[in-house]
Amino acid sequence: MNATDYLNDLNQRYLDIHKQKESLFWQTYMGTSDDHQGLAQAQTRWGGFLSNAEQISAIEKYLKASDSILDQDEKLATQTGLKGWLATFRAHAIQCDQAQVLRDQIIEFEPELFERKQNHPLYYTNSDGERVEGSLSVLTSAIRNDSNEKTRYSAHQALLELEQWLLMNGFIDLVKLRNKFARTLGYQNYFDYSVIKREKMTTNALFVILDDFERRTRDKNKASITDLARNKGSNAAAGHNFIYSYSGDAMRELDPYAPFSLSLRRWVESFGRLNIDFSGAELTLDLLDRKGKFPNGFCHGPIPPYFDQDHWVAAKVNFTSNAKPDQIGSGYTGMETLFHEGGHAAHFSNVKMNAPCFSQEFAPTSMAYAETQAMFCDSILSDADWLKQYALDAEGQPVPDSIIKAMIHSNQPFAAFEERCLLVVPYFERALYQLSDDELTPERITSLARQCEKQILGLECSPRPTIAIPHLIPDDAACAYHGYLLAHMAVYQTRAYFLDKFGYLTDNPEIGPLLAKHYWHSGNQLSHNETIVSLTGEGFNAKYLADACNLSSEQAWAAQQEKIAGLATRQQAEVASLNATIKVVDGSKELASNQVSDAAMCDQFEAYIKETYGC
Repeated sequence: MNATDYLNDLNQRYLDIHKQKESLFWQTYMGTSDDHQGLAQAQTRWGGFLSNAEQISAIEKYLKASDSILDQDEKLATQTGLKGWLATFRAHAIQCDQAQVLRDQIIEFEPELFERKQNHPLYYTNSDGERVEGSLSVLTSAIRNDSNEKTRYSAHQALLELEQWLLMNGFIDLVKLRNKFARTLGYQNYFDYSVIKREKMTTNALFVILDDFERRTRDKNKASITDLARNKGSNAAAGHNFIYSYSGDAMRELDPYAPFSLSLRRWVESFGRLNIDFSGAELTLDLLDRKGKFPNGFCHGPIPPYFDQDHWVAAKVNFTSNAKPDQIGSGYTGMETLFHEGGHAAHFSNVKMNAPCFSQEFAPTSMAYAETQAMFCDSILSDADWLKQYALDAEGQPVPDSIIKAMIHSNQPFAAFEERCLLVVPYFERALYQLSDDELTPERITSLARQCEKQILGLECSPRPTIAIPHLIPDDAACAYHGYLLAHMAVYQTRAYFLDKFGYLTDNPEIGPLLAKHYWHSGNQLSHNETIVSLTGEGFNAKYLADACNLSSEQAWAAQQEKIAGLATRQQAEVASLNATIKVVDGSKELASNQVSDAAMCDQFEAYIKETYGC
């Protein structure tokens, strides 16, 4: 077998293993299958494939052999693909038998814990005084939006109870197992191992960035909480009241202009006008909340795209949101998730390399790099010109300026707080994995969570209690939450570049092709910083986000007024085809597809939401 044939064979062997794992992952995480044992076996097979250190020496042998390829195009392509696989195996290879055994135990343990958590009911008292079951997304939406304080309190208590359930039902054992695995490989703890593996930096280097951001936004966060307590009473700073207290009526007044029934159409039209092309991908979207479904949006690609010689293998991508269309606030938050996960899907559909390893959500792909793509797309929803174009009521009237202004005056003082909600998780996880096994008790970990929330958020308890965050459990998300904040820093740097270059983002058809060229095309062949330099000419810089957090409400509103005024001077772009086959499902039930057209798919989805939820 020559080097090119070896690369082709490696690509296909991996696809077979990966597709099987992802198929079972989707079914179990969507609650349409309870084959958790099958998933564990498939993940073990997949993990064993990637962690097999023998693959490294084999690739190195064929890389050396590739030097003799006479055709220069074939030689370059083969070496590019092999180097991509080499980086992937080096990120996952485990050369210690004991560590491999521990890795297999972790892979087996996680689905078991997920299944128990999936079957654990959460209850709260709704606004009618009824004790009802609610998913994580329903509870967090109630805390943000429900006008009944008793409802908010009971929803918050349900999250605190979930924390204790996790601490008594396996989470601590998972932390111990992860730390034992990392220490076997020579790391002090699993957090250190994860940061180096995912972001190619040490924990100390990461916290130089995080500590700097914490200092830059500390005073703004403290002042906003002090002002809120002075204006609305100390109880406004309670975990169950805080976000509701500062968001005011503005977000609730936005609700009629942002029904979830129209979210699919808004996504298709917005991405189409941004000229985002999915390169022939097959997309499956599961957008509605239901019992047994994973309580957080995510995007996974069962078939990563790549060029198989001259043949384009288009992506197959699944992504979710957890909307409850008849719940106040669910329309806008569900649409944010749709744009976010749709941004991931656009990224992972447009990696134009010659091996599937370049288009993956795991190492050597930086989480910060991957999340930059998604968070850039969902950031557009907060732009006033987007709201004026797309936030329309039942009569087609755009959201009034007064509501947008009220949203800004409510939310801008707490922009630092919102970002620090991302910041608190890495501070907690670092401290958690630094604890000795003897210190890992429910009481100590609960106390640690409240201490970190007090230090970073300035509250006695977070509106979203830290241990209840779903990302702490799955291996592909644990000890990686800092990636969201690093990504947001990159998002604001990217936005600043586009605003300086074009003057606007909403419906700008130049943006999709530029993202595809500079951020998506090469996948994880380039580092996060290299992609930013490629587009903006400037290395990664956190100051753009910090500066945005520290704007006054008046400054933020003035910037949004400029965006609204700009609508009068430009013509709205045409909706380009997304170039994708799209299917919208609710579990095993198909709700809509674009087999006829994107418009027909949106009509089908809206009719279903109206018939099912009456909205």
